[in-house]
Order: sequence, then C-alpha cells, then structure tokens
Amino acid sequence: MEFVIAGPDYASVQAWSKEIVERAKENPDLLNLETDFELTRPELRLTIDRERAADLDITVEDVGLTLQTMLASRQVTTYLDRGREYDVIVQAADADRATPADLGQIFLRPREGGALIPLQALVSVEEVGANPDLRRIDRLPAVVISASLADGYDLGSALTYLNNLSVDNLPPEARVSYRGLSREFQESSSAIYVTFGLAFIIVFLVLAAQFESWIHPLIIMLPVPLALTGALMALWWAGISLNIYSQIGIIMLLGLMSKNGILIVEFANQLRDEGYAVKDAILAGASLRFRPVLMTTISTVFGAVPLVIATGAGAESRAAIGMVILGGLIFATTLTLFIIPVLYNLLAGFAKSANAIEHELERQASLPDAS
Repeated sequence: MEFVIAGPDYASVQAWSKEIVERAKENPDLLNLETDFELTRPELRLTIDRERAADLDITVEDVGLTLQTMLASRQVTTYLDRGREYDVIVQAADADRATPADLGQIFLRPREGGALIPLQALVSVEEVGANPDLRRIDRLPAVVISASLADGYDLGSALTYLNNLSVDNLPPEARVSYRGLSREFQESSSAIYVTFGLAFIIVFLVLAAQFESWIHPLIIMLPVPLALTGALMALWWAGISLNIYSQIGIIMLLGLMSKNGILIVEFANQLRDEGYAVKDAILAGASLRFRPVLMTTISTVFGAVPLVIATGAGAESRAAIGMVILGGLIFATTLTLFIIPVLYNLLAGFAKSANAIEHELERQASLPDAS
C-alpha cells in the first residue's frame, strides 16, 4: 500500500504524514508503516546574526556570495586566449572546504573597507538531518506512506481507512493521491464498470450482426450476470479480493459465457428454418447441444485448474483469474442450460428466423400459377 500526502511545503507535509502514521498504527491490519521522508543526510544550517552583521557593515548578500564563492563556486569573469573565451571560476581548494571546521578560515571585509571579520563571528552553525531525496508528485512537495497488509485485509479497505483518516485530520490545503499498486487499484476500480459495459455492448452488437436480430443476442447475453455472480461467490469462498487480475478474469468470462448461448440458440434457429415451432426448436436444440456445451465447459474448467493451484512467484494473480473462470463457468453453465431455453421460448417468437424471407420466397415460387 502506497499513500501519498502532498502540500505547499515539505515541513507541512512531513508533519501531516507523521500524524497520519501515528493514527494509522492503531489499525492492527496495517503492518510496517513508514514514510520515505527520512532525515538521514547530515546538513549544516547557518543562522546569520543580522543585527551584528549590520553593525559591522556586512549584508546578508555578502555572506551568501562569500559562502557560494568559497564552498560551491562562482564565475567572476572571462578571459581570451588565442581567440577563445574561457570562464574564470573562483572556489576554495578541496582541502580548505572538507569539514565544518573550515568555516573558521573564511573571512569577510566590510563594504566601506577595514579589517577582515571571521565568518564565525556573524553566523551560528547547527548540524541537522535532512532528507536525501525531496520528492515531488503532481508538482507538489509530497511524502509517501507505505505499509504491508495483514492476511485477509484487502487494499481497498486499507485505502478507504487512510482516506477517512485524512479527511478527519488533515487541513483543506492537503492533497491525497496514490502510487504503485494503490494507484492502479484506484484507477481500475473506477474503470472496471466502464470496461465491462463496453465489452457487453461490443459482444451484443457483434451477435446482433451475426444473427441479424436484436432478440437472439438478448437471449444469449441475459444469463451473463449469472456468470458474474458465480465469479464473485468463488472469490469470496477462496478469500481473494476483487483486484485487477480478478477483473481481467471477469472480462474473459463474458466472452466464455456467450459461447454456450450461441451453441444452443444457433442450433434452435436452424431447426426453426426447417419448419419447427419455437418451443419444439428450443427443446430439440437444448437436448442435442447439451453434450457439446458440457464438453466445452469441462475442458475450459480443467484448463483453469492449473491457475488456481499454482504456487511460486505470481501465483496470487494467476489464482485470481483461474478462480473467476472456474466459479463463473460452473455456476452459470448449470443455470444457463435451463434459463436460455426459457428465454428463447418467451422471446424468440418476436423475431423471425434468419432464413425466414428465403423460405417464404421458396414457398411462393412453389405455388401453382393461378393463371
């Protein structure tokens, strides 16, 4: 779990993240809580005595330029040599800027001239810890809170818990976001409904073009929610959360379940073309397609078993996909064998068979000429 807190400056963000971590420790399902803001890099902090510097005719700018020149470097001029221009960079020797004690060897001269004044007479030095990596997320100073999840505690519950803590304890200027798997989970959780809806519509339109009817695809697609119910029941029984992998399995299940309906409806339509009534056609079609439906379902179920019993790296993701396919197919196929014939008997009468016009023309052509 990676939870991001961002704000206007690092001091505020550090304080907010520390408060959230302290309160989150009350949740026993969040393990190894920590942040990426660690004050592990030593840093010298110089505080200028402005009143003393002003009395000695030295400005803050003079102190800053002197420190930059001696410890960092500063370009002061250029010179020409054989037609080429070179920068002149001033900097203290490496041996003279290696330790904090070397600050005692730096002197400044007042602006109006006079004796040199040691830098240590104007500043106080404090050694503090600093964060080696100042992170920005969405262009804001940010701290990432990370934690492991206890067995049986899903990522969605953890993020909801931290969101509630943020609402109760953080000011309005704080910004909350996510990283890594947490971000993928948030994005996929909101996108799964759109993805499932688009997949349902695309399959429906393809079937409508194939059957040249809106009724027959409706008969085939109506049992699909049964597969979704079976998949969710299987995930609950196995103790697997609804994650990105199980969502991929649900999308796959939509196409696998449509196959069973196509086998029965297509054969029933062929019998109707031969002159069978709607009820007789679906009874004969369901009976004759019973074995092919079971054979394809059993073969698919056995193909998903290795995913469910897999071990090793990545086994959890494969088990989520396999359990969705396993539970969804078994549950939905059992009920589909009864529901599709019922739906066909109720709705197929509102649609003609695919070759109804052809058969009508043949019938008219076979009639004796009245003249």
